[in-house]
Amino acid sequence: MNLFWKILFGSLIRTTKLEKKEILLQRAMQRYERIGKSLELTEYKDLKQIVKSAGFQEKKETLLNRKYKDTEEYRNLKKFNKIISKKSFKLYLEVSKSGELANFLEFQKTDQYNLLSDRKAVKNSELLQQMRKYEHSKAYKIYMRYHNSFIEKEYLALQEQVSAPDFEQRNAFWANPKRWETTEEYKMDMRYQQLKKNPDIIFYNKTNPTRFEPFSHFERSFEDMFNGNSLLMSRWNFGFYYKNPKLIRNHSFANEKQANNAGNNVSVSNGYLTLHTKKEHVLAPAWNVKKGFVEQEFEYTSDVMQTAETFRQTYGLFRAKLRCKGKLHHAFWLGGDEKLPLINIFHFDGKHVTVGNATARLFDQAVVTGINPSKFYIYSLLWTPKELVWYINNVEVFRTAANVPTEQLYLAFNSFISEKQKGTTGVLEVDWVRVYSVKQ
Repeated sequence: MNLFWKILFGSLIRTTKLEKKEILLQRAMQRYERIGKSLELTEYKDLKQIVKSAGFQEKKETLLNRKYKDTEEYRNLKKFNKIISKKSFKLYLEVSKSGELANFLEFQKTDQYNLLSDRKAVKNSELLQQMRKYEHSKAYKIYMRYHNSFIEKEYLALQEQVSAPDFEQRNAFWANPKRWETTEEYKMDMRYQQLKKNPDIIFYNKTNPTRFEPFSHFERSFEDMFNGNSLLMSRWNFGFYYKNPKLIRNHSFANEKQANNAGNNVSVSNGYLTLHTKKEHVLAPAWNVKKGFVEQEFEYTSDVMQTAETFRQTYGLFRAKLRCKGKLHHAFWLGGDEKLPLINIFHFDGKHVTVGNATARLFDQAVVTGINPSKFYIYSLLWTPKELVWYINNVEVFRTAANVPTEQLYLAFNSFISEKQKGTTGVLEVDWVRVYSVKQ
């Protein structure tokens, strides 16, 4: 695959720009996930469901816009005050409580009451004279006018309502033009509006979580940023890995021109891991297909480093930001207990970058041209149960579904000079390496 045109027209994002974009994306995802678990968001969602409900909005509308004079409390109080403001009815109420009326009503129950129509009897009785005078009084006429009248019944009904324990409170509530602000619903509405303006919740509501798809299904399982001045030996070992611990690990191959140097050609400084291929004469073990391990003279040294005993993984996303110099082989690969399978996430053969998967049955690979491997790029492998997909920065460069490995594989970096290559020096520089596993 030729990436020249993708670089020229900008579809292959520059490494620094891609890194910045991914850092911002991951930070945004972390923020989104943190907010998603927050108590504030839970409260906001609960309040939103309440505040946006038809019942809540209808009540709010009523409390904000209903006029006091349209309330039952106002109407009842107005009617009640209108009745008791009449002079005649006020007099009736006074008369109703008077002792004269009470005496007269008791008198009405006696047989003497029938004598009020007998003039002779009235003339001869002071009591009858008093009772007859009261019967013809203005007070008694007022009493007869209103007693058991519609007005009195309305008055009594209204009196019962306006004298109810909660009437004064209800009436004061509706008479208050700022009644909405005295309610619990108002407090909920204000809290909802406050949370709605919260920068985190604004961010959460505006964020489409699909933008996190590249990372949302993964969680980081391994990372080395190569900070400090030395390699973390809890993560890396040098030399090739063999299940048999008796086999020599720090060796080269007889058909190569460099001796692997047991980590002596690996350095960490300024945030970079550097694997050096140097020109120096050494005597070192080499694997000869016919003779086995033999001592062999080399004019160059280099190294192999791997995580076989500290980290392995099946499936996931494997990434490294790296660059290389020198017309020799540099590689970032995944290996297992046996020679195969072997997945090259990045391999520079001195001329071209290749990616591929080697198994006992098949060797799938693709040559990538149009990029300068001496510049930093992010080389990635997406490994699923169904396929292997290689990326350089944001561009897919190869995909295969053939012979997908199912075993756990470890990470490895190495540089070497093949038999056909002219001996030379070079470096493989790694800014960082990260591995992600699929979230369960």
